[in-house]
Amino acid sequence: MTAQILSELLAILGPQGLISTPDEMRTYENDALTNFRVMPEAVVLPTSTEQVQAVLRICHRERIPFVARGSGTGLSGGALPVTGGIVVSLARMKRILEVDFENQRMVVEPGVINLDVTARVASRGYFYAPDPSSQSVCSIGGNVAENAGGAHCLKYGFTTTHVLGLEVVLADGTLVHMGSQTLDAPGYDLPGVFVGSEGTLGVATKVTLRIVKRPEFVQTLLAAFASTNEAGAAVSGIIAAGMLPAAIEMMDTLAIEAAEAAVHANYPPCGGLLLVELDGPVAEVATLMEEVAAICRANGTSEIRVSKNDEERMLVWKGRKAAFAAMGRLSPNYIVQDGVIPRTALPAILSEMEQLSAAAGLRVANVFHAGDGNLHPLVLYDRRIEGQEKAAEQLAERILELCIEKGGSITGEHGVGEEKKHMMGKMYAEPDLATMNRLRCAFDPLSLANPTKVFPRPRMCGEQPGEYKPHPIEIAGLAERY
Repeated sequence: MTAQILSELLAILGPQGLISTPDEMRTYENDALTNFRVMPEAVVLPTSTEQVQAVLRICHRERIPFVARGSGTGLSGGALPVTGGIVVSLARMKRILEVDFENQRMVVEPGVINLDVTARVASRGYFYAPDPSSQSVCSIGGNVAENAGGAHCLKYGFTTTHVLGLEVVLADGTLVHMGSQTLDAPGYDLPGVFVGSEGTLGVATKVTLRIVKRPEFVQTLLAAFASTNEAGAAVSGIIAAGMLPAAIEMMDTLAIEAAEAAVHANYPPCGGLLLVELDGPVAEVATLMEEVAAICRANGTSEIRVSKNDEERMLVWKGRKAAFAAMGRLSPNYIVQDGVIPRTALPAILSEMEQLSAAAGLRVANVFHAGDGNLHPLVLYDRRIEGQEKAAEQLAERILELCIEKGGSITGEHGVGEEKKHMMGKMYAEPDLATMNRLRCAFDPLSLANPTKVFPRPRMCGEQPGEYKPHPIEIAGLAERY
């Protein structure tokens, strides 16, 4: 990057808002998916919408690609820098701008931490429902980019359900507003388009969120089974009974072992552990909890525990939310996958995964949102052993192929990003991808916003199905993996 451009960025952002030395930028060369690393040309840390606009105008003028970044907790490489581009970190834009209890909404900047939203409104009996496992550190901007979910998305929905409106800076610096402060705004659902677009349509600088009233009573049941097959059958039974729990989570033996070692959640040793949370009026929860327990017993549970207070309930969830990070206690390296299947396919998928695991000689731990069929298999390996990393990648990809074959998806909440973009061609036909690209080009005609993500290769605007126009990044020889 030229000294002139760096000088312009410095004038806009000040010395605290620009990072351009390699040692300082190393923090930003990857997100939580550490397999891929790219050093950006510069990192900018704006503190206002106006600064974001000014930065993107320079990028547009100079044809510099950019990647927006939140806390860097993403697991698909969505915040991986683009070679020759800059990173726009929104970490300093962390103000809660407005709280409106009467209309059950609040306005926040993208750098606000997920858990801080609930902390701000908890005293009035409200909470923010999307609760990814990284909620104590992940930012709202990142949640919007990936349409983050969490354990309680079964009942309350993903991020898109809770975003009413957005202030967005487009790739040319134009400021636009999408949605409104009401629940059902007229016109096209532009927030629905933007949420989950993985930073390819622009940069959100303000987000209007929906907050919900905390239920009267919340209770969690823990049930132990001999295997995940019996636990899965219990899940199907609960849903078939017409119940809609706040959350249904499942963990297998390896996941239980890791979580116990990390946080001592007092989980029983078993082949499949089911966590079922119910919320609502006290009498309703009590009645439904008896039904859940009966379904678990009918499917062979060996032990049932029901939380007696919030402390017990929080300890149960502490173990579940620590499961990903805790895998480091079992293996020096692991790949976290994120596929979706119909609930009825769960036993077959788990059985096939077990066979694939044995054939590859690698262990696979399972932690997942069983209620909505969102799997999170963790493929354990040691990159110090020659060939294991490649074998782990192949096994992880085969698991995603199984999800597609069963009528599911390659991602439920982590996004496509860098890691799974080559899988998009296995899930969608070329005309489908071309249609997606036309939508993307309506927002960003020069393909500057996170240009190397989501699609199997960078795409130019104006391409027709089956046509190939080399992207400037490819022409310059900067792309590393397509």
